[in-house]
Amino acid sequence: MGAAFDEMNVDGGRIRPAYEELSRWLADTPADTLDYRRKEAELLFRRIGITFAVYGDTESTERLIPFDVIPRIMSGKEWSLLEKGLKQRVRALNMFLRDIYHGRDILRAEIVPDDLIFQNPVFRPEMNGQQVPHDVYVHIAGIDIVRVDSEDFIVLEDNARTPSGVSYMLENREIMMRLFPDLFARHRVAPVERYPDELLSALRSVAPQSASGEPTVALLTPGVYNSAYYEHSFLADKLGIELVEGRDLIVKNNEVFMRTTEGVKRVDVIYRRVDDDFLDPLTFRPDSALGVPGLMSAYAAGNVTLANAVGTGIADDKAIYSYMPEIVKFYLAEEPILKNVPTWRCREPRELAYVLDNLADLVVKEVHGSGGYGMLIGPAATKATIEAFRDKLKREPEGFIAQPTLALSTCPTCTEAGLAPRHVDLRPFVLTGRDRTTVVPGGLTRVALKEGSLVVNSSQGGGTKDTWILDE
Repeated sequence: MGAAFDEMNVDGGRIRPAYEELSRWLADTPADTLDYRRKEAELLFRRIGITFAVYGDTESTERLIPFDVIPRIMSGKEWSLLEKGLKQRVRALNMFLRDIYHGRDILRAEIVPDDLIFQNPVFRPEMNGQQVPHDVYVHIAGIDIVRVDSEDFIVLEDNARTPSGVSYMLENREIMMRLFPDLFARHRVAPVERYPDELLSALRSVAPQSASGEPTVALLTPGVYNSAYYEHSFLADKLGIELVEGRDLIVKNNEVFMRTTEGVKRVDVIYRRVDDDFLDPLTFRPDSALGVPGLMSAYAAGNVTLANAVGTGIADDKAIYSYMPEIVKFYLAEEPILKNVPTWRCREPRELAYVLDNLADLVVKEVHGSGGYGMLIGPAATKATIEAFRDKLKREPEGFIAQPTLALSTCPTCTEAGLAPRHVDLRPFVLTGRDRTTVVPGGLTRVALKEGSLVVNSSQGGGTKDTWILDE
């Protein structure tokens, strides 16, 4: 792994253009002012109650995600390239999902192996032949992006099931505007505040044909004990829609209704934050108390739209990820704008042999893993951990992929010892409606707060930053 690309400083100490104004502002701002604002931000987040739960953590149930007050800045030109690449990728993902549940042209063309689809635990046979409104499967995508140089954006992973984190993008901006009006005045920052309006418009646009003039949208949450419950209630509030749990919904004559104080009301679109397995106890897990009995029948009858569609988990699979360049070319006949990280598929004997020989230099991930769990970062691992992973790989090679250890780019970050570079990634949110795809300019920048750490996940001690796209 080489030296990391510094998004603010170029070799020789030259400041990259997007950061020039921030650099001047930092030079004029005393360190204790920054520290005071940092503490103020923490106080505001505590007061608002933005927390997340870490499953299996006996120490505490709710944690505050650390917030860094130095924004990450990107030029308008950089953003427009990234935006184009994101729209292309999500278009290809939607076409791929439609194909594997219908004609399966990509399997017949032998571009993706059959067993990677049909033996995949997140493939949903119930969706075979099921029409979804306007062929949109992934209405909300969170695509994780990293940089290793000034030219390229690289996709780390696709989140096509229930991507989270957008509430932090919106709250981070609000807090920054409150604490640093002087810094905002020096920049033309593209707004992110329109995200809830864009999301509501996208959701309404994919309502079933049988919906009334103004389709009713509801957000389905697993409830207060879910780690992202804060985000669910935040978004329902911002969208001006009802936040419902499974017990608030009933299915009659293949239509979904919500219980209200004035009786029942039909629901046309459900923005669901409940995983497939728990959605409908009559179709999936019979022990689920989170779902709605009969929901899949109403869905199959075309009387309700689920966002994201059932069965999109296959597009989150890290083995499928390795085929994304081919998937983009197959469906769109275009070269991918966004690169993939080179990936070894451990299911293939030759690639497994290479991975086993080079474990100390690679990152190994579970194909269904998320949240930074169940992965090996070779260069930072102990010999014992590497050997334990070697055994896992030999036992179940098809459960893993491996990638080179990328030197993620760094941004200036407030630490106890003053400003210092820390590694970052970015999750922009891509919204797809009936006839357009939009990306709000920005996204959730996650930052690895420990010196030298490459793990940005909040569950593993990472924090977040506001992301500024300069409106040029």
